Amino acid sequence: MSGSEYSENPSVSPASVYEGGNFRFQLSFEDGKQFPVNMEGLARTAGTVLENPAVNPGGKFWDFSVVFCGNEFIRGLNKKFRNIDEPTDILSFELGVDYEDECGKVVFSAGEVIISFEKLLSNSSEFGVTVNEELKRLIIHGILHLSGMDHSDNSPEQEMLKIQENILNTLVDEIVFEEE
Repeated sequence: MSGSEYSENPSVSPASVYEGGNFRFQLSFEDGKQFPVNMEGLARTAGTVLENPAVNPGGKFWDFSVVFCGNEFIRGLNKKFRNIDEPTDILSFELGVDYEDECGKVVFSAGEVIISFEKLLSNSSEFGVTVNEELKRLIIHGILHLSGMDHSDNSPEQEMLKIQENILNTLVDEIVFEEE
């Protein structure tokens, strides 16, 4: 999905920025909400995804953001951009443009990933997996969409979902959720 008009929404507050390896990302939260995420674990997860040649074939330096929100926030986005009036677990807004930063480095502005923590928790329960595993899955899923990948349904035969699960299997010991 393309577009980022929601980022002008004053209810989203930047929390922190991580830069390392071949990427930089900003972690933000819908105002008034806090989610116990492990920034270093998120960074290692993102780094693992971006090291995959199927995701980042040219080894570009990525810049993207991750926003955690509640169901009503993501429901509004889902209605506005997909004409679906219900909350979803994750939305990705692909930008996919290169720019040159102040140091002359070419940066790939990948876009934004929005995750509903409420849907994350219900998914975890529904699918019988830990919140930590489901959060890693959603982070991977969002980055794959930012790389231009897509899927027509949620069947495990979808190529994007095969890549997602293969990457997830390499991250079994990674902690991205603080309170498991």
